[in-house]
Order: sequence, then structure tokens, then C-alpha cells
Amino acid sequence: MFPKKIRSAALFMVFALALSACNLPFGQTAVPTPDVMGTVAAAFTQTALALVSTQTALPPTFTDTPGVTDTPEATFTPTFTATPEIPLVSVSVDTNCRVGPGRVYDWVGALLVGETTEITGRTQDNEYYYVRNPDAPGGFCWLWANYAATTGNVTVLPIFTPPPTPTPAPDFTVTYERLETCAGWDPAFKLTNTGGVTFRSVEVTVKDNDTGTSVTTSANLFDKRNGCLISNPISVLQPGDGGWAYASSFVYDPSGNKMKATITLCSQKDLAGVCVTKTLEFKP
Repeated sequence: MFPKKIRSAALFMVFALALSACNLPFGQTAVPTPDVMGTVAAAFTQTALALVSTQTALPPTFTDTPGVTDTPEATFTPTFTATPEIPLVSVSVDTNCRVGPGRVYDWVGALLVGETTEITGRTQDNEYYYVRNPDAPGGFCWLWANYAATTGNVTVLPIFTPPPTPTPAPDFTVTYERLETCAGWDPAFKLTNTGGVTFRSVEVTVKDNDTGTSVTTSANLFDKRNGCLISNPISVLQPGDGGWAYASSFVYDPSGNKMKATITLCSQKDLAGVCVTKTLEFKP
């Protein structure tokens, strides 16, 4: 069915054709020719199309594609990993660095006030740190923690097993100091224990090379004397400690003579145990 407006237009066209027939001469009957009929049909069609085109256009129809979903764009969130701080150590007092955690080990360097070095390990009791040797690039040593100040997390450092304790070797240094006078003239010698053994006895022999005279004295102590009096009693000579030894006594003043001293220190009393001997030449 054509819409109402189209039907009205068709009737109007038929009516117009009828009127045109009325203008024919009297007695003639209007017979539509094929041309006229085609013109009417074409006009009718064009009129119908024009009317249809004036109708309100329907809104466009959108068809969703099944199974297609908008995917949100991925957002990248950067991840930051904290870099652990390297543990470092400094000291408030110049501190020796040794091949092991203790004074019985040889020292191979020192960390001085104002210096810092990296810590790479520690002992179980945190008494010593295993550090890069400040005096030997590429080397390592053990540092006493008593005067140490650290930065970084020391608790995460590995615990290192110390090397075996070395067998202590006895050693000492000796210097001539002066002549002490009491009942005679006694050459006095300053001793320092530089080894790992505690000394408990000493023997001193001094020979005057100018006169050929010799005196020998032994003792189980290392007291410091002032004339005939003891000013500082020292019963044993521990590693690192200092003490005294005397040759008693020349009955004459040997000042200016060429003399030779032989001094022996032993780890046990009465010159027993482990012993070590030093000699030196001097002039009182």
C-alpha cells in the first residue's frame, strides 16, 4: 500500500488528465495514447519517490560484533630495588690489622684514624672484623672492633672461621740504659717482650773486653731498680710488656770500656722452658 499522500497525488494526476479531455472538440472521445500513459506513469512514480524521500529518515542501526570487547591499554609500573650499603669501618684509635683475630697473630697493616675500609666478614662474637687491608691492596686482615665505628648493616655479614692459632715464638729486644750503683756498678738493660711467649726468668752475662772481667746474674723477675731500691716490681714479662735486667756487679767503674752483654730469657723459672738469647756490644 502506498501512503496516503501518494494516493492523493495519483488521484490528482487522473483528475488533471480528465480536465484535459474536456477541452477536446465536441463529439471526440479522448483515448489515451501510449505516450500519454507513459508520461502519467512516470509522473506518478516521480511524485511517489519525492514524497517518500520527504519522510522522516530512520536513525541508523548499529550492530555490535559478538565476542569483541575493548581491551584497556596496559600500564607499566617501574620497580625499584634498593642497593644495599657496603659496610665500612673506621677507628677512633690507630689499630693494627693482623692475619688472625688476636694479638698472637702477625700484624700485616693498620687502620689509622681518618681512614675507612670495607668489612667483608666478622667473628661470631663480633670482636673482630675481616676487612680489606688498608696497607695491601687486594689483601685482607682482621681488625679489632674495640675502637671501631661501622656504617651499613654489619649483622648480615658472613661469620668467618679464624685461621689456626700460630705456635707462639719467643722473642725480645734489649737496649743498654745506664750504670746503676748499689754495692758496685751494675749495667742496666731495658727489655721488651716482642714474641708470643711469657718470660719468667732471665740471665745476664757482661764481659769487659778491656779488662777481661765478666759478671753473671740470674733472676726470676724483671723489677726496675733505682740504686739499691725496687721502683717498679715486675714478676713476669708478658707479650708486649717491658722489664729490666741487671749485671751485678763490677767492683770498679767500667765507664768508657768496650763491653759485651749476653742476655737469655726463658718461659719458665730458673731458666727452664723455652729460651731465647740476644747479644749486644756497648760502652757504659
